[in-house]
Amino acid sequence: MMNPNGFGMTHTITLAESSPLRRADPRAKLAISLCASLAVMLPLEKLLVFSAIYIIFIAWARLLPEAARQVWKLKWILGVLFLVDWLVVSPELAVVVTLRLALMAGVFAMFFSTTTPSELCRALVWMRVPYRYAFSIGMSFQAVSHIDAEWRSVLEAQRARGAFEAPRGWRYLPEQVRNLVCLTVPAVVLTARRAWSMTEAAYARGFESPRRRAYHELSMGAFDYAIMAGALLVAAALMTWR
Repeated sequence: MMNPNGFGMTHTITLAESSPLRRADPRAKLAISLCASLAVMLPLEKLLVFSAIYIIFIAWARLLPEAARQVWKLKWILGVLFLVDWLVVSPELAVVVTLRLALMAGVFAMFFSTTTPSELCRALVWMRVPYRYAFSIGMSFQAVSHIDAEWRSVLEAQRARGAFEAPRGWRYLPEQVRNLVCLTVPAVVLTARRAWSMTEAAYARGFESPRRRAYHELSMGAFDYAIMAGALLVAAALMTWR
């Protein structure tokens, strides 16, 4: 969905129930995410090869549309960075930076469109993250989905006061970027306050206790071990390929 400035705003990431990774253990998906994150250090030629392999992987996982949406949300950032790097440094750096950001957006889409906040919390606890912090991260993840609603609330409030009139056209791109920042910052602050309020309310009800859990313990299956082994092999290859 586009906002009045022509910028693509975020929308809630829905769970891809049809994806094979939806049934995978969150620890295995964390391994895939960490493995893909290592690829951002590759030079251009090898980064192109890995990006092609990753696209094939997320296409198999039926997550290509969601990954494309996440990359599209960054179109303005990618465009500005590409232009600046091209003009100031070199065309090669412009391509490398663009590919790295697009890859990280694809990793974000892969993990968060197949993982619920409670599954993320369980994976963090297994990684020896204190339960209080893991629980807070899970609650914050839930609050992130409200950024779009908060952004639109701020926009409507500004318009009701007559304090916001979005300029149109490419000639007003700097003003559009400034207005986008002016709307996004309070939206993020309001979302952070919502996350804090949700966490405090849960603490008050005793949900932060590691002995009070309404979910089953994690258990790895053959599919999860296969994913984990593949991720470790690729990570080892990336560490030596550089």
